[in-house]
Amino acid sequence: MSFPALYLLLALLIAPAADGHQTSPHMDDSQKIDALLASVTFPEAPGLAVLVRKDGRTLFLKGYGLADLRTKTNISPATNFRLASFTKQFTAMAIMLLVHDRRLRYDQTLTSIFPEFPAYGKQITIRELLNHTAGLPDYEDLMEAAEKGRAPTWTEGHQIQDSEVLRLLEKETVPKFAPATRWSYSNSAYVVLGLIVAKVSGMPYGNFLRQRIFTPLHMDSTVPYEKGKSEITHRAYGHTRDTTLFREADQSSTSATLGDGGIYSNLEDLGKWDDALRNDTLLSAEEMQPALTPASLINNAPTLWPAEPNEDNLHPGKAVSYGFGWFLDAYKQHGTHQRMWHTGTTQGFRTVIQRFTKENLTIIILSNRTDLDPTALSLQIADIVLGN
Repeated sequence: MSFPALYLLLALLIAPAADGHQTSPHMDDSQKIDALLASVTFPEAPGLAVLVRKDGRTLFLKGYGLADLRTKTNISPATNFRLASFTKQFTAMAIMLLVHDRRLRYDQTLTSIFPEFPAYGKQITIRELLNHTAGLPDYEDLMEAAEKGRAPTWTEGHQIQDSEVLRLLEKETVPKFAPATRWSYSNSAYVVLGLIVAKVSGMPYGNFLRQRIFTPLHMDSTVPYEKGKSEITHRAYGHTRDTTLFREADQSSTSATLGDGGIYSNLEDLGKWDDALRNDTLLSAEEMQPALTPASLINNAPTLWPAEPNEDNLHPGKAVSYGFGWFLDAYKQHGTHQRMWHTGTTQGFRTVIQRFTKENLTIIILSNRTDLDPTALSLQIADIVLGN
């Protein structure tokens, strides 16, 4: 774990906002993308790495800024970033592979796997955990309640582990809401799914992903990080910024959980992941279809983001469509560009993957600073490539 560090940059060296970039009609798409990204980054600051693929070919691949302000290491396509919630699609794939193996069923209940789980788990299915309709309490809320009135139990140096998340959930007697009656983004569900992968497969979560996903796809640098058990080479360190001040902010009390956000990877490996999804390498198109089927609620109620704003609530009160580890919707009006996508936000990092399925276009952005908006940038890149 890295020690905290402060870095001061002169205000005149800070890059302008994204909407201030200038392009020429004579530029090709790569030049336009480069002009956009150069306008929001600076060589001596933390930055980002960007991959654009079309029809299975790489159109653009480049790093901007520094992976580590102390060593002045540049970001490259081989730099490993914490994926945060981008991880969820790998956890979902692991579950789907266990269904493929007939060791799990989507309609199987939580208590059939963890018999000690409270009675409210009898109604929660694997499918509902995958599509955020299970109603599990939020483990960060449970952490806050457990620490109320006392010194913090979990810190950057003593991070909460998956098994502790499960114990917190097992102390509850009622769900956040009855399963399949609401939609609410749930890190708790994906921590539990990671534990299910380990329990059903008989091997640690990271080992299963390496054996069934990363090794077959030759994603040799992709790692579910566990302190003392795995190491991240060529890694970016996370940063936050206040005006002209960059501060290394790489770990938090929740950085050790796995299934909801614990994977590190780079653009080179994620290009292989994109190939596998496009070519149905790990699962057939038919087996993949449940992941691309939007969640539904009982009585055909609409799936909506919760009304209460919080950091995991991207669009309070608005409609949402989610499968297994993927948001599913259309970009632009009238369903013009169907896509499967996911973002990731955690201490010091922001990430996004956008896959426009009909156009066979994939955009991936990994950033080690939280003042950039990879989602907005990825859609500006999509507009360039799609000619919007």
